[in-house]
Amino acid sequence: MNRSLKLAGPLLAALAIAACSTGGSSNMPATAGAPTAAGAARQQPMGQMKHACGGSRTNGQMQCDVLIESGFTSMSPAYPGWKPADFKAAYNLPTTKGKGSVIAIVDAFDNPNVASDLATYRTAYGLGKADFTKYNQRGETKNYPKPDSGWGVEIDLDVQMVSASCPLCKIILIEADDNYTNNLYAAVAEAVKLGAKVVSNSYGGGGGYSSYNDFDTPGIVYLASSGDSGYGMQDPADYSNVVSVGGTVLALASSKYSETVWHFTGGGCSVITKPKWQKDPSCSDRTGNDVAAVAQSVSLYDSYPSGGWGTVAGTSVSSPLIAGVYGLAANFKAVSKGGSHFWTMPNKKRKKALHYISVGNNGTCGGSYLCTAGTNQFGTYSGPVGWGSPNGIKAF
Repeated sequence: MNRSLKLAGPLLAALAIAACSTGGSSNMPATAGAPTAAGAARQQPMGQMKHACGGSRTNGQMQCDVLIESGFTSMSPAYPGWKPADFKAAYNLPTTKGKGSVIAIVDAFDNPNVASDLATYRTAYGLGKADFTKYNQRGETKNYPKPDSGWGVEIDLDVQMVSASCPLCKIILIEADDNYTNNLYAAVAEAVKLGAKVVSNSYGGGGGYSSYNDFDTPGIVYLASSGDSGYGMQDPADYSNVVSVGGTVLALASSKYSETVWHFTGGGCSVITKPKWQKDPSCSDRTGNDVAAVAQSVSLYDSYPSGGWGTVAGTSVSSPLIAGVYGLAANFKAVSKGGSHFWTMPNKKRKKALHYISVGNNGTCGGSYLCTAGTNQFGTYSGPVGWGSPNGIKAF
């Protein structure tokens, strides 16, 4: 396996204080350092990134979680950024599997160029032709919502990351009419009607507590990005039947990959009722995250309304990438109760199936495992990155 045994790297953060007891994030941790390129372990400063989707995350309104690191240009795919080959090597992914698995991406608004952008990405990285269909939230392959350039970046990222981890998976994109909870969650329900076995949601906000049933279909794996504002949880990642996905910083040295906590990943103690399968001691409510993957300096192709190749960050990367891992495993019925399978897995098996991430934090919470990796207060678990990142597909 092309992986270092000790996960470490230079963390250059001066961390802002964030409350442990809230269901949302407080101040973002501040970082310093140079822009990150593939191969480096340094954290990208938040000031050098731009939120693709601005606006409110309250009263049922959601925003996408992708951060733009560099402006999109006509540069070739040699542009710095992690690529499918890196994900395959770092996470030991059997990318010849997954044929027949249906992975759904749910986003708001429309990206009119998504199919051609996906084709460009897959051609550049030798992934073959995509099995891809775009729907509106009523299951139609027409009458799409109005275009939005910010959500357009998110849409491109999501379908490209599923392609990167599971090239043979069938990808369906369901575009909600807007970014309010009622329409996004209607799109989640429509994804299941269209045959999805995995549904990835790279957005978050609040006010959707009454809509749990949209994420409760037996045999379906639901995932959501945990957010990009440091310590704290957001909907729908904090729902007990949703796999809450955290973010890491990937590094490569001497052909070995390693990971540390991405400073801005969401995760921690929620305000949602704790599921019975969670037994950690320091949070009486739902604890997140469950699992994690790379969330910084990832290569992306986006041409709407203009652009090309660039790099992006955010747990928007992690959620669809992990969705593809579930597609590779195709074990949906056995792992369809949120992140419970990570928590109930025997320790010996879990240590082999997931990479332990032991360095970094996403804020301050009294020195607890809820915000800091490597404390050993609850085994190999930490709030920012859950039980770790994939080492093959046996945990999925």
